[in-house]
Formats: sequence, C-alpha cells, structure tokens
Amino acid sequence: MTNHICYACLAIQSTLLVLLALCLCEGTSGQTQAEALLRWKQSLPNQTILDSWVLNTTTSPCSWRGITCDSQGTVTIINLAYTGLSGTLQNLNFSLFPNLLRLDLKVNNLTGHIPQNIGLLSNLQFLDLSTNYLNGTLPLSIANLTQVHELDVSRNNITGILDPRLFPDGYDSPKSGLIGIRNLLFQDTLLGGTIPNEIGNIRNLTLLALDGNYFYGPIPPSLGNCTHLSILRMPENQLTGPIPPSIGKLTNLTDVRFQINNLNGTVPRELGNLSSLVVLHLAQNNFVGELPPQVCKSGTLVNFSAAYNSFTGSIPMSLRNCPALYRVRLEYNRLSGYVDQDFGVYPNLTYMDFSYNRVEGNIFPNWGSCKNLQFLNMAGNAISGSIPGEIFQLEQLQELDLSSNQISGEIPPQIGNSSNLYKLNLSDNKLSGVLPVEVGKLSNLRSLDLSMNMLFGPIQNQIGDISNLQNLNLSNNDFNGTIPYQVGNLAALQDFLDLSYNSLSGEIPSNLGKLTHLISLNISHNNLSGSIPDTLSEMLSLSEINLSYNNLEGPVPKDGIFNSSHTLDLSNNKGLCGNIQGLQPCNVSLTKPDGGSSNKKKVVIPIVASLGGALFISMVCVGIVFFCYKRKSRARRQKNSTTRPNPFSIWYFNGRVMYGDIIEATNNFDNQYCIGEGTLGKVYKAEMKGRQVFAVKKLKCDADNLDVESIKSFQKEVEAMTETRHRNIVKLYGFCCEGMHTFLIYEYMDRGNLTDMLRDDKDALELDWPKRVDIIKGVANALSYMHHDCVPPLIHRDISSKNILLSSNLEAHVSDFGTARFLKPDSPIWTSFAGTYGYVAPELAYTMAVSEKCDVFSFGVVAFEILTGKHPGDLVSYIQTSSEKKINLKEILDPRLLPPKNHILKELTFITDLALSCLRTNPQSRPTMRTISQLLQMETADMT
Repeated sequence: MTNHICYACLAIQSTLLVLLALCLCEGTSGQTQAEALLRWKQSLPNQTILDSWVLNTTTSPCSWRGITCDSQGTVTIINLAYTGLSGTLQNLNFSLFPNLLRLDLKVNNLTGHIPQNIGLLSNLQFLDLSTNYLNGTLPLSIANLTQVHELDVSRNNITGILDPRLFPDGYDSPKSGLIGIRNLLFQDTLLGGTIPNEIGNIRNLTLLALDGNYFYGPIPPSLGNCTHLSILRMPENQLTGPIPPSIGKLTNLTDVRFQINNLNGTVPRELGNLSSLVVLHLAQNNFVGELPPQVCKSGTLVNFSAAYNSFTGSIPMSLRNCPALYRVRLEYNRLSGYVDQDFGVYPNLTYMDFSYNRVEGNIFPNWGSCKNLQFLNMAGNAISGSIPGEIFQLEQLQELDLSSNQISGEIPPQIGNSSNLYKLNLSDNKLSGVLPVEVGKLSNLRSLDLSMNMLFGPIQNQIGDISNLQNLNLSNNDFNGTIPYQVGNLAALQDFLDLSYNSLSGEIPSNLGKLTHLISLNISHNNLSGSIPDTLSEMLSLSEINLSYNNLEGPVPKDGIFNSSHTLDLSNNKGLCGNIQGLQPCNVSLTKPDGGSSNKKKVVIPIVASLGGALFISMVCVGIVFFCYKRKSRARRQKNSTTRPNPFSIWYFNGRVMYGDIIEATNNFDNQYCIGEGTLGKVYKAEMKGRQVFAVKKLKCDADNLDVESIKSFQKEVEAMTETRHRNIVKLYGFCCEGMHTFLIYEYMDRGNLTDMLRDDKDALELDWPKRVDIIKGVANALSYMHHDCVPPLIHRDISSKNILLSSNLEAHVSDFGTARFLKPDSPIWTSFAGTYGYVAPELAYTMAVSEKCDVFSFGVVAFEILTGKHPGDLVSYIQTSSEKKINLKEILDPRLLPPKNHILKELTFITDLALSCLRTNPQSRPTMRTISQLLQMETADMT
C-alpha cells in the first residue's frame, strides 16, 4: 500500500515539475542554451576559466571550454571539473538542457544550494558535484533523475533532503503561483536531513556517493531496488538505525562504506551474499551481534574494517580463506576465536589489527608467510604460547604490538632481522629469559616497550646501538647489574626512559646527562647507590624524574629539574640531602685562617638554593628597572649624586619627545586614551603636538626587590632590544623612568592587533587572501631576523595573533617583547612558563626548555588562525593526536571570504603544508624560521 502511495506521489511530483518548468520558462521564452550559459556566467565571480564563453556570430557554445554538443548542436556535456570554478548554481536554468547527459563540476569552489530544478535533467546519466562547498539540502527532485548511472555529491556540507516547512517564503526564486504548487507537493512530507527513500527509483545507479556530508536518519531500504549498484559510499555522516537487509540483494556491489556514522543494530547476514565484495567498511558505529560469517565468501575481499563497534561472536570463518586481503581492522570489539585457526596466509596483507578482543590460542608460525605485512597488532587478547621466530623474518614489518596477552617463553634472537621495525610492544606478558643482544640491530626502532614481563639478567650494552630510539620502557622486570652507560648514547630519546621496578645496582651513569631531549626519567625501585650525577641537572628538557626507593646518598644537584616545580621524587633513599622539601639540608665545613696561628674556626653555612625559575616579568621591564634602580641607588648615595647624573631619568628620542609631553598627551594616563591592556600594564595612544602618534605602554614594575647582580646580567640584553630594527617588528623608540611612572614608547599601529581584526566580520573582509598571505610572510620574516640575524639570537616566546599589530596598510609587525629571551651559547635555557595558552609549544608548556623551535610552533598556530579566521584549537589538537597529518584545505579556510583563486589557492596550500611542519611534536623535526621565510619567498617568486 505504501509503495502505491509513493508511486502516486511521484506521478504527481513529475506533473508538478513540468508545471514548475513552464513557470520558470515564462520569463525566459526564446532563450537559447548559449544565452542561459552566459546568464549563469554573469552571475558568477569573474574567472579566466570562462573567458571562452563569449557569444558572437562565428561561435557557438559547442566550442566553449567545458561544453560538448551532439551533431545537432545541442549541449550534452558540461564538464568544468578541477577548474577552480567558484560561485553558485542558482542561475543556471536547467530546463533549457533537456538532452544533457553529463554534468561534472567536481573539485571546485561552488557554494550555495543544489537548485530544485536540477530534477528537470531527465536524460542525465552522470552527475558529479563532489568536493565543493555546497550546503543546504539535497532537493527531492533528485529522485527524478532516473537515467543517472553515477551520482556523487560527496565531500560537501549537504544536510539532507529539502524540508519545505523550513522555507515558508519559497525556494531559491519563488514566483507567484509556485507557493501553492510547493505546498501541494510537500504537504504531508517532512524529510529534513534524511536521504530520501525515493532515491531507490534511480534504478540505473551504479555509483552512489554521499560521504562526508551531514545526512542523518536511516539508510533507505529502497536502495535494494538499485540492482546495478556497484559502489555505495555513505561514510562520515550522522546516519542512524540498522543496515537494511535489502542491501543484500545488490549482488553487483563491490565497494560498500558505512564507517563513521551512528548506525546500530545487527549487520544483516545477507551481506554475506555479496559475492563480488572488494571493500567493506563498518568501523566506528554502534553495531552489535555477529559479523556475517560469509563476509569473504568468494575470496575477493581486499579491504575490511569493523573496528570500534560492539561485535560479539566468532571471527568470520570465511576470513581464513580470503587470500586477497590487503588490510583488516577488527580492533576494539568483543570477537572471540583462535589466532592459530581463524586466520590464514595472506600474501598481499599489509595491515592486520584485531587488538582488544577475546582471541585465544598460540601465534601460528605461518604469520611469517605474510611477506608484505607492515603492521600487526594483537594486543589486549588472551593469546598464549611463545613468539615464533618466523614473525621477525618479515622484512617489511614496521609495527608489532603483542602487548597485554599471556605470551611466555623467550624473545627469539631472530628479532634482529626486522630491520624496518619502528615500534615494538611486548609489554604485559609472561616473557622470560635475557634480553637478546640482537635487539641492538633494530636501527630504525623508535619505540621499545618490554615492561611488565619476567625478563632477567643484565641490560645488554647493545641497547645503546638503537640510535633512533625515542621511547624505552624496560620497567617491571627483574633486570640486574648496572645501567649500561651506552644508554646515554640514545640521543634521540625524547618521551620517556623507564627502568623502574627492577634489581639494577651500581651508580647512575653520568652519561645519562647526554639525553638532552628526554622529558621523563624513571629509575625508581631499584638498588642503585652512590650520588646523583650533576650531569642530570643539565637535562634541560626533563619535566619528570623519579629516583625514589634506591640507596642514593649525598647532595642533590642544584640546577635543572632539581630546582623547578616539575615532578621530582627522591623519597626513600639512603642519605640524600639538599634544599628540597623532604630532605635534610647539606652541611659544609668552611675553614678560615685566624691570624697566623694554626687554629682554625669552622663555620657551618647552608648551601644556597639556585635561583631557578623566572626572575622577572620581562626583559624589557628588567631593563627599565635596572636604570630606575641605578637612579634610586644614586639618590641614596648623596656624596656621589652630583658627580654621576642619571641620563635615563628622561630619555629623549628623535630629538622631540619628552617626559612631560607624554604625560600631557595622555592626560596623565587617563583611561580615555587607553587602547589595550596586558599582564605588564596598559597601552595608551599618545598624539603629540606635532601630530606624531606613539603607543605608550605603562608598566607595572617594582625595583625595590630585584637582585642587583641579576639586573646587571640582563642589562646588555635590554640595550640590544632597543637596537632591534626590522620592518616587521614594532619599533621601540625608548623608555622613561621618572617619578611614579615607568613606560615604554613604541611605534603606533593604526589597525590594532590581528586578533581583533579577525574577530570582527567587517574588518576580516579587508584581510583578503593576498593580504593574509603577506601577513604570514611578514611574521615569518620578523622571526627569521630575530632567530638568525640577531647576535645572540632572540626568542620571542609569546607569538600570538594578539601580539601581531597591523599598520594602516595592513602590514604585520611583531610586538610585545616582554617575555623574550636571548639565547647565549654559555647560558642556561631553563625558564619559567611564558606565552599565551593555545599558542605555546608542548615542550615549553611542560619542560620549560626554550629554543627557537618554540616560536616556530607558535608561528604554525598563527598561520592556521590567519587561514581559518579563528583560533584553530581543535585543529591543532587533531594534528597533534591524529596519525593522519593531511588537511583538507577547503574545509578549514575562512568561510567569510570568497574561495581563493587558483594561484592564491596554490600558495595557501603551500602555507598549510609549512604550518603543519611547524606543529610537529618533536621540536627537532620543525623547520627553522629562516627556512620557512626563504621557502615563502621562493613560492612567491614561482607564482609570479
């Protein structure tokens, strides 16, 4: 009954569409196809790809770019794919193209809705609007395209089918009389956001691609009518409900993708009837029950994923005899089975992950016959037995994770044959025996985790040969002997070195101090003795160290991690002392001569804790206070006051500006002249009598409690900052310290800071794509100058959009050097936290280890902010946590601007790639600002 009603509705719909076409043609009677195309062109932004679309007496549209006609001169193909076409489809009169067979506009910059009258293309066979910026809804009239073989609207922002109740004033161009037709057609229909069930009437479909949109609701059961369908792609939507069993009737399906939705229920066993399946993706949904046992019935399945669901029951029996398998993901379900019975030999397999299920049995040596295997993860199951040596004969193997199982026996010596292995995790098992010396042959290994086993004997010296190792965890075993000094040769160690909960003895090798990139060191719960080497205090990247539960004694080093607020655990040792909470202070005997006699007096003094941390709010503030301190000091020493006047009580610059003029111009720093406020003070606009305008930052500084020697040590740095000159750095003209006022005088920037410009929708439109590219280049040039042309190098430490000021011509100027630091070869780079949250490099936030790569990271964040028009917090988090490091540029660009044209798009793509490289977690992997600046200049030269 329902089907009869639907078909009746469609008959009415077809009739009404004819009426709709007649109404639309009332104003265009006599209009030719050429005129319709020109009318569409006129509604689009000016673009060179349509330059050939010119009507004259000697040409026809059949000779225009992207247009193909039949022998009668009727347009049959419109193909402008990959041309960068921008604009909308609203003014393309589809009613004038009854013989159009192909409409291909994929991979462009189209925006707006898909017009309702697209359903008038009754002879259309190919429709591809994929990879654009189309939004709104999918018009119901799409169901009238009954001759279409391929329908692809993937990777847009489409939300589903048009709900007329959301548009009481009509569709794109409502005309008198059409509102009543619309209401009649849709009066009992509410289909907002869903895929229409009527799509099943397009019975000639061979490809349907709706992925990467915002469709919700169920998968239409009517798709079972599309018996010619070969490719069905619906991933990355918000679909709900079960997979309809009618899908099992589509015996021609080769590629089915439902991953990353909210689908639920059980997967119909009918999917096992699809004997031609090559690709099947069910991952990241809410499926329950069993997987179809015959999912690889014909043995043609190549790519299969069902990960991150709640599947139970056995691993599909047909997977054992599925030789074509290339990639399989079953992780994070509750599947049961046997690792030595339910899997076969797969000559083409590169990726296999069935971790965190309920698989049992022994690891079958036949896994060594999967010669192309690169990734194998069996973690989190109940696998037992030993590790077969054959598994390490896989020359292509890059990642092996057998952790959290019940594997026993020794680590086979064949481990040294896996020369391409970069991650090995055998933790949380029952492995025993000694660590094979062959482990030192794994020259490409990045991560080694053998923790929570029963390994014993010494840690082999050959472990120091794994030169690329970044993480090493040998904790919770029974290793004995000393820590080999060769561990200090692992210069790439970065995230952690964990040797805790073993039986290691002897002293801590001083060679560990060479691990200058290490963040976490844990050698607790051992039998280590002796003193803590001073070299550990030189590991400036450390943010966590645990030496507890050993037999260490003697004074604790004074610097680095031992003089910071980071995690430090020295408890339960034999006799450590120092100025650290929980330890006894160390006492030192100091002998003084008494006249010429042999009697000596011993005076006991406490060891003074190292200064550590941040001594000042900023170097600029320190510089000013230095001179203020000198002035106050001289005032106290009356005898010398007349011989050494203070030349900086008022600092003249450009021969005109005086202290009194600043006070007068700001009405003694009245709030009406305040144009900004930060942690260091307020900024005022000072317009002088001669019309010259300055920005005056009045600082909050206290000179009374600063250490004099520390002030002197920064004096030259403050003086150097006043000499810094670059077109993309705000000029610091001078500073004044007089009476109760301490302030700096800067170059004034008319347009304020970048944050405010991007936040305001009107102002943001002034920052078009070329200007944004120039701003990014300006910031890069300034940082390159600071890092590579200043001696010593100057690190800003607080690069953010708020600290980028714009002049009247919107040129970028880096400002606010209140947290900057000079990097000297002979000085420590351990500092207190500085910067703006959301822009700070990970290592600066957690280790306080300052390098120029901190600014590089911040630059990457700012670059993405300029491209997207807002702070890219979620995007940065995604880049930091995702293994996929590619960004779809069109998805992130600021939607307030028109899509960029080809030459600018290429440049923005290049900037995106550079910004991605700046956000790498490992600071050493980031490019230098000089490289970035040079590459940006070269890219500009190539464009011109």
